Amino acid sequence: MDKFFKISERGSNVKTEIIAGLTTFFAMAYIVIVNPNQVIGFSFDVPGVPAIWNAVYIASILAAVIGTLLYAFYAKMPFAQACGMGLNSFFFTSFVLPQIIAGKDVVKGYQAGLVIILVSGLVFLILSITGAREYIAKAMPDCIKKAIPAGIGLFIAFIGFQNVGIIQANQYTLVQFVKLNGVTWKTVAPAVIALFGFLLIAVLTKLKVKGAVLISILATSVVYYLATWTVPNFDISSFAEPFKDFANIGVTAVFQGESWRNAFSPEFVGGIFSAIMLIVTFCLVDMFDTIGTLYGAASEADMLDENGDPIDINKSMACDSIATCSGAVLGTSTVTTFVESAAGVAAGGRTGLTSLVTALCFAVCLFLSPVASIIPSAATAPALIFVGVLMLKNFSKVDMQDMRSAVPAFLTLVMMPLTYSIANGIGIGAIAYVLITLFTGKYSKKDIVVTLIAALFVCKFVFGAM
Repeated sequence: MDKFFKISERGSNVKTEIIAGLTTFFAMAYIVIVNPNQVIGFSFDVPGVPAIWNAVYIASILAAVIGTLLYAFYAKMPFAQACGMGLNSFFFTSFVLPQIIAGKDVVKGYQAGLVIILVSGLVFLILSITGAREYIAKAMPDCIKKAIPAGIGLFIAFIGFQNVGIIQANQYTLVQFVKLNGVTWKTVAPAVIALFGFLLIAVLTKLKVKGAVLISILATSVVYYLATWTVPNFDISSFAEPFKDFANIGVTAVFQGESWRNAFSPEFVGGIFSAIMLIVTFCLVDMFDTIGTLYGAASEADMLDENGDPIDINKSMACDSIATCSGAVLGTSTVTTFVESAAGVAAGGRTGLTSLVTALCFAVCLFLSPVASIIPSAATAPALIFVGVLMLKNFSKVDMQDMRSAVPAFLTLVMMPLTYSIANGIGIGAIAYVLITLFTGKYSKKDIVVTLIAALFVCKFVFGAM
C-alpha cells in the first residue's frame, strides 16, 4: 500500500492519510443532503419532485464515490469529488424549474437535463484528453476566471437566502429582508434559525473545528424542531424508496431515446441552440471551478511542479470529466473536484489513500436516506450561504484599477444572481471584455477564444432568452 500510494515518498503515513480522509469527508458531507434539495429547488409539493429527490440522493452518493475513487487509484491525489454547488442550482433553474412553472412533467425535464450533463461531460473528457481544456483555460481572461466562482458564490448565497425566506419578494423593490414584526413565530422561524446556523458555521470555522458545516446542519436541525415544536417525520419504511426511484427514473434516463429528444427540443430545453449553450456553460463552469480547486489545494499540499502547475494535472482533469459522465448516467448534476478537499490536505493528506477513505465514508451514506430526508431547509440553507462566502475570496485578486479587468469581472459577478443565471453572468462578462479590449486597442490573438464565446452569447441574447 505504501508503494502503490507513494505514502512515504510524499512524506506522509497511513494514520495521517486516514485522518485526512475523514476530515475531507466531514468538510463536504453536507452535499449528501444539500444536493438533492438544490436539484429540486425545495419544491417537494410538486408532483414527481419527491421521486427526483430520491433518485438524486442515491446518484449523488454513488457519483461522489466513483469520482473520489478515480482520484484514489488513477490520479493518486488527496482530492475528492461530488456534485458541484452552483452547478446543481443551475441544473434546477435550467431543466426542472421551467417545467414547474409551465405545469409540465418535471421528471422529463430532469431526465433531459441529465443528457445535457452527459454530453458536457463527454466534451469535457475530449478536451482533457487532447489538452484543449488546458489551452482554453489559459486563453480565458484572468479577470473572468476569478469572477466566475465569486459570481456563483453570490448566486448560491442568494438561493440560500430565498429558500428560507430571509430574502423575500417585494412588489416595489423586487426584494426585501424578512419581516420580523407583525407575523407569527412559525412564519419567520426558518429565516431566524437559518441565520443562527450560518453564524454557527462562521464561528466554528474561525475556531478551526473540523466538519463545521456538517455540525451546523445537525445542530440547526435540532434547534429547528425544538423551536417550532414539531416532530420530524422519520419513516424507516421509506428506506427502499430512494433505490426504487433511482432505478426507475435516474440511472435509466440517459438510455432512453425520449430523454435525448427532449434534451434538444424547444419544449423542454428551448431548442438545439439552447442545448448547445447549456453544454458550453456547464463545461466552462466546471472547467474553471476544477482548475481553481486543483491549483489551490495542490499549492496547500506543496504538490506543484517547477512551472507552478499541480502535478499530474491532466490525470486530475480526466478524473473530473469521467466523474461528470458517470454522474449523468447515474442521475445527478455535474460532478466536480471539491474545494473542501483542501481541508484534508491541511490535515496532512498527500496521497490517494486520503481519497479512498473519503470515498468509503460516502458509501456508508447510501443507507442513511431516512435520516437525510428529515433535515429541514433551515439547516441546509446556511451551508449554501457559507459556500457563497468561500467562493467570493478569489474576487479580491481582480485588478480593480484596470477597467478592462474590473468591468467584465464586476458584470460577471453581479449578473449571475441578478439575472438568476450563471450563463448570463459569463456571457455578459465575456462580451464586455471583448468590447473594452477591442476599443482600447488591446485586442490580441489570445482573445480569439473569449471572442467566440462572446459571439455565441450575443446570438443567444438576440435570438432567445437564456
